[in-house]
Amino acid sequence: MQLRGHWYRGGTSKCWLFDAQDVARHAHTPQEVLRLLADAFGAADARQLDGVGGGTSTTSKAAIITATPEGPSDLDYLFAQIGIGDPTVELGSNCGNCATAIALYAVQSGIVAAQEGTTRVRMRNVNTGAVLTGTIATPGRRVPTSGRATVPGSSAPGVPVSLSFHSPWGGTTGSVLPTGRPADALAVGRTTLNVTMVDAGAPAALIHADDLGIDLSSMGASLAGNLPQLIAARAAAGLAMGLRTPEDPPQNAIPKIGVVAPAADYTAADGTLVSAESHDLRVRMLSMLAPHPAIGLTSAVAVSLAAAVPGSVVADALPPGHTGQLLRLGTPAGVITTEVVTDSSGAVTEVALHRAARQLAVADIDVAHSRAKTA
Repeated sequence: MQLRGHWYRGGTSKCWLFDAQDVARHAHTPQEVLRLLADAFGAADARQLDGVGGGTSTTSKAAIITATPEGPSDLDYLFAQIGIGDPTVELGSNCGNCATAIALYAVQSGIVAAQEGTTRVRMRNVNTGAVLTGTIATPGRRVPTSGRATVPGSSAPGVPVSLSFHSPWGGTTGSVLPTGRPADALAVGRTTLNVTMVDAGAPAALIHADDLGIDLSSMGASLAGNLPQLIAARAAAGLAMGLRTPEDPPQNAIPKIGVVAPAADYTAADGTLVSAESHDLRVRMLSMLAPHPAIGLTSAVAVSLAAAVPGSVVADALPPGHTGQLLRLGTPAGVITTEVVTDSSGAVTEVALHRAARQLAVADIDVAHSRAKTA
């Protein structure tokens, strides 16, 4: 069978975007949709050789898009994190980089007509209920196909997209602090860790790097020795946040798991020296089962909201007296800045980031049924 797909780079991810009507021609039940995506990506093979997956967590993503012109948003999208070496698809999260790509796709495909000056695309992530807005410059109602914007983690230019997460908390668990506390003592094996569990952008569990013996002075260093404990911490946090029951297997996509440390000079993954004065906080996250090469946007939102909670692991790592709306995150790819917008009462209403996107291809994917893993 052939499935029409639109391949985009959004931020530091690559995403295949599918029109819901095209998907419905081949898959009629939710389970059939998951199988279709897994087969299209070649998920059963760790190299995804017989599909369109990229073999990494940041390049093995998809979204199914439904135009909703009569609704409160312009479109709904279902985000899917595709397995690598495992024919499974996880639907428990969101992806801001893919949302960046979806905003550009919506304008380029005509789902949202280009407006004079700028065009805003309002999107609802059906996985979590989160509402996002992508804003794209369209002078003279011209639909952009290229641009000069870049983001940390990629030197390739793209169309600039301003991405905002609106009231981005509690979408999965119902509360920005699922346990009701800014930090919890979480039993992980024989160790007890001080963990902040937050649901903002996506559910996330954040730990001070020192508690795990992780040195963030070099962001390119392997975390191989720390992965088992980080993965175990994610599993324990998933239980504590109500994301799964003891009978359920742990998920690889949520909660997001990462470590933070105060600002300090560090070496980025490409060898660049990043000065302590350039950022407010150092952050390193996992993506599925491997270190993220930059930081996922939903993770950046989670860190930003946690930073605004007194007593959280993140707030305690910030410079004394930090109260600004701008939060500069030192990541393996460099410094990423988020803008936290509050209302008159001080409540966070929006988190905004500046990204870039570009269409890579439009293709009819020849989807084969999954076979045994290749050698």
